[in-house]
Amino acid sequence: MKALAAIAAVVFALLIAQGCARQSDTQAPKAKPAEHSHGAGPHGGSIAEWGRGKYHIEFTVDHDKQEATVFVLGQDAKTPEPVACEKVLLSIREPRFQVDLAPQPLDGESGGKASRFVGRHEDLGKVQEFAGTITAVVAGTPYAGDFQEQP
Repeated sequence: MKALAAIAAVVFALLIAQGCARQSDTQAPKAKPAEHSHGAGPHGGSIAEWGRGKYHIEFTVDHDKQEATVFVLGQDAKTPEPVACEKVLLSIREPRFQVDLAPQPLDGESGGKASRFVGRHEDLGKVQEFAGTITAVVAGTPYAGDFQEQP
């Protein structure tokens, strides 16, 4: 009788465990339709969006120079898109710090517009996968995009 009770307890525990696994599978957060992967950018960096795809931004870092570069790209996430912008603010989550990136126009970019923004901070010398937010005001419109470097 004790053996039968033990078997019943094991079967009951397995059924409960399987039910919990199924329940957690159905309750797992699903990606929002707007979220999608862009892969690596044209400069080998991490891509994020501004304005639901109006612009794409690419984060790159040179650890030896302790320097970050953000490229503003068009809707195709490949073509440079010069914008009129005084600075871009890079906010890193860990270690927590911020750095202003100044415009450094690429060859052929003029009229106060640039698609490349560069800044330095000693914490950029730390070799790690950075994650954070890139914000700016372009033609009076504020933009923000989150990025995450991948190993």
